[in-house]
Amino acid sequence: MVVFTLGIFGLGFRNATDPDLWWHLRTGQLIVENHRLFHADPYSFTKFGQPWIDHEWLSQILIFGLYKSVGWGGLIAAFAALISFAFFFVFLRSKGKPYVAGTMTVWGAIASVPSWGVRPQMFTLFLASLLLFILERSDQQVRRLWWTPPLMLLWVNLHAGYALGVAFLLIFLLGEAVELAWGQPPKPDASARLKTLAAVTVASIAVVPLGPYGTAMYRYPLQTVHSRAMLAYIGEWQSPDFHQLKYLPALCLVLACLAVPALSPRRLRARELLLLAFTLGAALRSVRHVPIFALAAVPLLSAVLQARFEQMKALPFDHPSPLTQRKLIVNLLVLCALLGFVTVRVATVVSRQGAMEAKEFPAAAVRFLEVARTPAPLMNHYNWGGYFIWRLYPRYRVYIDGRADVYGDSFLQEFASTYYLRGSAWRSGLERWGIETVVSPPDAPLVTALSSLPGWKVVFSDPQATVLTRLR
Repeated sequence: MVVFTLGIFGLGFRNATDPDLWWHLRTGQLIVENHRLFHADPYSFTKFGQPWIDHEWLSQILIFGLYKSVGWGGLIAAFAALISFAFFFVFLRSKGKPYVAGTMTVWGAIASVPSWGVRPQMFTLFLASLLLFILERSDQQVRRLWWTPPLMLLWVNLHAGYALGVAFLLIFLLGEAVELAWGQPPKPDASARLKTLAAVTVASIAVVPLGPYGTAMYRYPLQTVHSRAMLAYIGEWQSPDFHQLKYLPALCLVLACLAVPALSPRRLRARELLLLAFTLGAALRSVRHVPIFALAAVPLLSAVLQARFEQMKALPFDHPSPLTQRKLIVNLLVLCALLGFVTVRVATVVSRQGAMEAKEFPAAAVRFLEVARTPAPLMNHYNWGGYFIWRLYPRYRVYIDGRADVYGDSFLQEFASTYYLRGSAWRSGLERWGIETVVSPPDAPLVTALSSLPGWKVVFSDPQATVLTRLR
């Protein structure tokens, strides 16, 4: 168990490079310093004053608090621990021999790696895993279900992914109602449990507006999911590209869930089928939901594989020999080796944080802007908006950043048309907002076009970013 947890922790200890992390840090800082939450956009000049539902406000306070008190190393370690505990609950939910459950859990973790990072979404991963653990363990003690409403109240203030929790409750409610109607599995207390589950579901939904954004939190997740521009332009909202090697473990997990249950004598429960179908559909629709699919798929695969092995009477290591001194020494050596690996990885990741920041974000260009103070308004690359908020706000307000819900589909489309030179009116966005400075990657179509126009001048360029200003 220790080896398993350490392994997942080491896998989750990764450099903080999420583009949204920076505006989360800044927002957490401003909330702490000013003792108030935001209800309108303070960061952009294009949507300044626009209503803003900062659904991650509590996550942002925690992120900034960790960064301020323990630095990058402590912040990254906290999120790595959050991820490892999420998969620890997956392991506990996985029936069968520990080596079967452990293998399946590691597989699910590896399939989820592309979505990991220092980001509020990891709170949703952890709380979704904990909720599924509570729902399944409540089969033995139904009173455990009453932990769900307070969990939901915490979740709704950490991240809008609380909607997944509501979906899980409804799935279990529907699944168990179907089982009760069909008499499968026959349980004398099934009717009473179903009533308790219904009451808990209603209570969990009722606590949603108790946060600072009230009933608007009911609408927010639906508005985000139905944004066409987000699905079109934001990578993590797009379907996983199984041509990429990093998504191969996820593809294999999908195929295993389609094939393995057919080979096992264990019949899936209605709630298991519904949960698998829902999370599989979500994962195929958006990369960001692959970890949620893993939470549902791993315990199911572990259970059906265990049943298949028992049917074949082919359980490896079913009768392990006693723990001898030699085995104990080998186990200790393995544990020490893993501790050494994790220690080296932690030190390496922390030491490389500055280099990774410079690699992923325009650190040198920001230093130039701080000194040169090129004229505003400034049009920035979408993925750099959060970084500019952290490094340059309030000297510069951004044109756009990762809060796609604030900007809306029409504005995202306008930015894409300008950035990719779509249509003859691609310059209309520049003129409409009176853009004086543009900061984008050197190979951006917009940079190429402006560099050739007489009214613009390149004032800074490196392999990461090019800065152009309008000639007056």
